[in-house]
Amino acid sequence: MKMNKRDFIAIAVVVILSAAGFLFLNIGHAQGSEVVITLGGSEYGIYPLADDKVIEIKSDVGLNTVVIENGSVYMKDADCPDRYCVKQGKVKVSGDSVICLPHKLVVEVKSQNGENTIDAVAK
Repeated sequence: MKMNKRDFIAIAVVVILSAAGFLFLNIGHAQGSEVVITLGGSEYGIYPLADDKVIEIKSDVGLNTVVIENGSVYMKDADCPDRYCVKQGKVKVSGDSVICLPHKLVVEVKSQNGENTIDAVAK
């Protein structure tokens, strides 16, 4: 099957629209300034994202190690069975989070001034 000029144009349009959508979703995300850690629905602590720190969180269900480093935060270690929280990687944009469901632990990046990411639906 041979591709004609219309096929190439259709492919180019799809690639351009995909790139534009990617850029649209990444515009307007506020850089986070603090890390809010919640354990079991209660606030565990608030830490500045600018300060490098290792936080060990021990609870009756397990142990997690949260690392704040170079303006981002990630779960370095966890003794939960699936370890999905460790695999989530580093986050630094306001509104992003790392969640450990078995330990009921949420590590969320926020801005001090309350800015969050732009909601694409509301735009």
